[in-house]
Amino acid sequence: MKDENLSNSGYQKALETALRLLTRRDHTSFEILQKLEQRGYGGGIIDRVLAKCRRLDYIDDERTARIYIGQLARRGFGFRRIRVELRKKGLAGERFETILNQRRDEIDEHKIARKVMLKKMKSFKNVEDLQERRNKMYRFLHSRGFEASVISELIREIR
Repeated sequence: MKDENLSNSGYQKALETALRLLTRRDHTSFEILQKLEQRGYGGGIIDRVLAKCRRLDYIDDERTARIYIGQLARRGFGFRRIRVELRKKGLAGERFETILNQRRDEIDEHKIARKVMLKKMKSFKNVEDLQERRNKMYRFLHSRGFEASVISELIREIR
């Protein structure tokens, strides 16, 4: 009986921790799992907490993925980089590739890349060599996760 009370106490504390985290922003199941593990909660308690949060619709990894993809696109990242960032949050696999591909149809990566490029061009204004300027922009846009075909098309516009 005493062990059950301790277990329920641990579960309640873990649940309160998860709910406190989820009131700040959406978290993925993986993120909550990591945060609860860091605080010393065991796997059984964590599984119960995650199940409860899913039942209450406080955790929905697919919804979180859709929101996060939009946020990253607005911050000027391409789909390659967005995929990497999703994986860091434990959002990998076929269902998240499907969501990413759906969002790809809604989000104009070319338009985002152009906006990022135009903003970054200001910092390259002192680079006189055209090829060097294009190379720098290519590397920059590549690091932001844009597709090579999109980058190549855009850097031809650099004069």
